[in-house]
Amino acid sequence: MPTLSNGAVISVEHVSKSVTDSTGTLTILRDIDFSLAARETVAIVGASGSGKSTLLSIIAGLDTPTHGTVRLVGQDIFAISEDQRAAVRAQKLGFVFQSFQLMGNLTALENVMLPLELADRKDARKAATEMLARVGLGQRLGHYPKLLSGGEQQRVALARAFVVQPAVLLADEPTGSLDFATGEKVMELMFELNREQGTTLVLVTHDRGIAAQCERRITIEAGQIAHA
Repeated sequence: MPTLSNGAVISVEHVSKSVTDSTGTLTILRDIDFSLAARETVAIVGASGSGKSTLLSIIAGLDTPTHGTVRLVGQDIFAISEDQRAAVRAQKLGFVFQSFQLMGNLTALENVMLPLELADRKDARKAATEMLARVGLGQRLGHYPKLLSGGEQQRVALARAFVVQPAVLLADEPTGSLDFATGEKVMELMFELNREQGTTLVLVTHDRGIAAQCERRITIEAGQIAHA
C-alpha cells in the first residue's frame, strides 16, 4: 500500500468548513489537522453538532472544505475533479453508515457484489459470496434487506465495505440503529475484519466504550480538536 513520505495514509491538513446563509456565517470546523498511518484505528468523538460527521464527509471527499485539504494515500483529493474523487473513493475507501444504506431492490449478495461490479471485477460473485460467509450470512445470500434484521443488514454493509479491501474504512455511528447486544457483536466483527485486512479505520461514534477500542481518540468540541 503506498503512503506519504511521513507514513500517513490519511493526512487532514488545516481543514476548516464554514457555511453562509441569510443569517450570517456558521463555522462548522476550525483548523483540523492530523494524520493517520496504515492500520491505525481512530475514533472521532464529540457532542452532537460538534462537526464529527462533517469531518468524515470531508475526509471522504463527499463535502469540500472552505480551507485546507485532505490527502488520501498521497493524493490531494481536492486537487482533482469530482469524477476523479469518485474513482478514488471506489478504489480506496469503504463506508459503513448508521442507516446501513443497502439497496432495497438488491439481494444481500447483489448488494455486496455492487462495488466489485463497478470496479469491473470478474470474480465479483465469488468474492461477495465468500465475504458474506465470513460475516456469518452464507445462508442469506438471496434475502432482500427487508427480510433481514438490523444486525444482519449491518453485517451485509460490513461485507460490502470490506470486500473491496479498502485502504481506509470510514464508519459513521455504525451501531446507532442497533440494540446494545447486536451493536457489540457488529463492532467485534468490524474490528476483526479491520485487523485481518490491515485497514486504516476512522470511526465516528458517541459511544465511549466503542471509542476505547480504537488506538486513538480525537475529541471535537465546537468544530475544533480538543484532544487528540
